[in-house]
Amino acid sequence: MQAEHAIKALIQLRKGRRSGVGAERIRLLEVIGERGSISAAARALGLSYKGAWEAVQALNNLFERPLVVAQPGGKAGGAAVVTPTGAAVILAFRKVEAELAEVIGQLEAHLAEGAPPIDRIIRSLTMKTSARNALRGVVSRVTDGQVNAEVVLRISDGVEITAIVTRESARDLGLAPGREAIAIIKSSFVILAKGAAPLALSARNRLAGTVLRHDAGAVNDEVVLDIGGGKTITATITRESGQALGFAPGEPAQALIKASHVILATD
Repeated sequence: MQAEHAIKALIQLRKGRRSGVGAERIRLLEVIGERGSISAAARALGLSYKGAWEAVQALNNLFERPLVVAQPGGKAGGAAVVTPTGAAVILAFRKVEAELAEVIGQLEAHLAEGAPPIDRIIRSLTMKTSARNALRGVVSRVTDGQVNAEVVLRISDGVEITAIVTRESARDLGLAPGREAIAIIKSSFVILAKGAAPLALSARNRLAGTVLRHDAGAVNDEVVLDIGGGKTITATITRESGQALGFAPGEPAQALIKASHVILATD
């Protein structure tokens, strides 16, 4: 008979300090693969459509290749396919989960009386951040200066993000061409403009894309852009700006971000 408070293994797949992928998101991937739709998977799992979309966007942003490719269809449902990369992530997670459960059982069986509980020995070591955008990429070039360094991160074909960091930070993080890194950007730091025409602005980063979603709130609106390569970026704007600009799904738009507002993290 199983003990009332039996220990279960709760795991997350992660690389370095990157945000982890846990069982709930893996299950979402599995159900999307079964149902062929993000909205259908959300209903099956008791999730909101927005919550499921955000989870998919976060997963796609954290891996080099997208795990899910979706055709926008709104709450009524659009087609969605789990890619070979997504299938590999599911398989890897379930394999690790099964092997860890076996190890947990062995540890539990051999724990001496009075030893620390397993849930204090085995924990999920995951980077947590309040920033809405975390985009993985590879450093393409570094320009050194007297005080600061300019680091360019390629996050997908034709899409780059530039960050300004101190020389000391660039050295400590080992930022050099070919090094993997994550660009972390608060959604409130993302400025939006309608259309795709280049603008004369001082912001170093201009990411052209297409509006995926515009969610209106009481005070702020949230707008999500598809910037290509399975990547998205989210901006938080005032309700007044949202009403004035009227970002609609499918329309071209661009995200403008100062290089000093981009934080870089490495494994």
